[in-house]
Amino acid sequence: MTEWWHYLVAVFAPLFLVNGIPHFVSGTMGRTFPTPFVGGPPRLDTPRRNVAWGGMNWLLGGVLLWLLRDSLNNPIIVAELVILGWVFAFVLARTFSGLPR
Repeated sequence: MTEWWHYLVAVFAPLFLVNGIPHFVSGTMGRTFPTPFVGGPPRLDTPRRNVAWGGMNWLLGGVLLWLLRDSLNNPIIVAELVILGWVFAFVLARTFSGLPR
């Protein structure tokens, strides 16, 4: 049986997992990228801190998915994870790509 809080956790798991991608990739490529530690764009943070920030996002997202392990057979939870992952990815891409909002 799916607990009520699983639906709430399923909102935050894809958020952290998707947010880790640009930070980790930028950091491993040696590029600077904004993090919350510097106040966001237009200020940029070091590649080393971006790798750490991306890894921490992935770790937290993985822990949240681990909390959902008993509900991953629920199609509503899986749909929520997939749809919100795509929505968060689209929002992040649009925010940092320079496209008109």
